[in-house]
Amino acid sequence: MRMTIFGLSVSSTWGNGHGALWRGLIKALLRDGHRVDFYERDVPYYAANRDLTELPDGGRLVLYRDWPDIVADARRVLAESDVGIVTSYCPDALEAEELLGGSPVPLRCFYDLDTPITLARLDAGETVSYIGAGGLAGYDLVLSYTGGAALDLLRSRLGARYAVPVYGSVDPQLHSPAEPRAHYRALLSYLGTYAEDRQAALERLFIEPARRFSAERFVIGGAQYPRQFPWASNIFFVRHLPPSEHPAFYSSARMTLNVTRAAMAAMGWCPSGRLFEAAACGVPILTDSWEGLDAFFEPEREILVAGDTDAAMAALALPDEQLAVIARHARERVLDQHSAQRRAAELVEVLENARSRRPVSEEA
Repeated sequence: MRMTIFGLSVSSTWGNGHGALWRGLIKALLRDGHRVDFYERDVPYYAANRDLTELPDGGRLVLYRDWPDIVADARRVLAESDVGIVTSYCPDALEAEELLGGSPVPLRCFYDLDTPITLARLDAGETVSYIGAGGLAGYDLVLSYTGGAALDLLRSRLGARYAVPVYGSVDPQLHSPAEPRAHYRALLSYLGTYAEDRQAALERLFIEPARRFSAERFVIGGAQYPRQFPWASNIFFVRHLPPSEHPAFYSSARMTLNVTRAAMAAMGWCPSGRLFEAAACGVPILTDSWEGLDAFFEPEREILVAGDTDAAMAALALPDEQLAVIARHARERVLDQHSAQRRAAELVEVLENARSRRPVSEEA
């Protein structure tokens, strides 16, 4: 199968969750013999933090400055492709949708990697730059990083004909237990881009425990943290980490924290890629709670859940032996059910099923 993707980024993971997911999926797809062309607008903030410039054999990364620069090339590639995919936050999503609509590509697909954010913005009366006035009705298939009720809303509110979840995943070859490093050492770590709607939970589950465990070291890694962030003397900051540093970062902490963005937690069924990464690295995970969590990890056996500071403190007080067992169970679960190879196979199956659902009259 040949896939043409118009996305936000695969060349940089700075300030976005798209890059790491696509890298794992594309690597797995290419390993299985598929072909992938990925078109990404070359914007300054990703160019300044770029840590990938080409895809493995069978894949092609096209970085472009302006949409007209790649229209002819993309039209040619789409004519040879089995599926064209446009993603959320793609800067040229509407132009790409129009190009797909006028091409003979057999399957036209939209992949919303930010479904709860999309729906929350629409609820607030805002527009989203990557969905036009016609909603999602122009696509044959809508993939969603989020399952559950979000799928019904994509159909009822945005006119998706056929909506299916394709969740996050992890590449175990890149994320596995690593040797700890002193500058990442922590009782509790947190890796994530700053987001205002995560701040309240972060203060309950990370900042307040750091204040109470004032003699212990806490570490945050990420990007876009404001100067007014409530730092404490025992909270250490590591600027944006490339994926190659994630295993050492996770493995250097006694426990790592996951905090879900507000819209995603409210919607449920939206596991962060950080959950899968940390589990693959063999570190115990503490997370906030959201509907559907138990479909990905079994609470108390594979993951620890906390809603307030006291619960976070109780988790941090658990003995090392118990935490090691929890971490081992989580890693086993991820390797079995949430690897990029497993998710890529699921994606291909979804695409093939969608292709077979199209009426004969719609066939190119």
